[in-house]
Amino acid sequence: MNPTHVRNYTAGGTVTSRRLVKFDGSGDIVLAAAATDSIIGASADVDVADDGPCDVILGGVARVKAGGTITRGAQVTSDSAGKAVAANPDPTDTVRVAGIALESAVDGDEIDILLAPGSLSDADNS
Repeated sequence: MNPTHVRNYTAGGTVTSRRLVKFDGSGDIVLAAAATDSIIGASADVDVADDGPCDVILGGVARVKAGGTITRGAQVTSDSAGKAVAANPDPTDTVRVAGIALESAVDGDEIDILLAPGSLSDADNS
């Protein structure tokens, strides 16, 4: 893992280590729970309890848990548990991308991703 920018926030619930995260409505950090969530980065190497200090990797390379099969070089987003999954365009919603997988993986593996937040829509593949 080679984070280039880490910032500390308050956890807005239990935040599991090495998961994709987002802000909640109060500005606290929670696990991302959908491909449409505005993912800001990845939680660091320690699980954090509600209201605890939570380090978030905002830039560089972060190690995250995979939630499915991912091919190296694929764009990744979040599943319902903050795990990285391959980002596939959705014809009805814009998928929020966390970054690019630097390793291939299957469910349960931990992989490095290059954080590069963005979005992907079905129109991008037309």
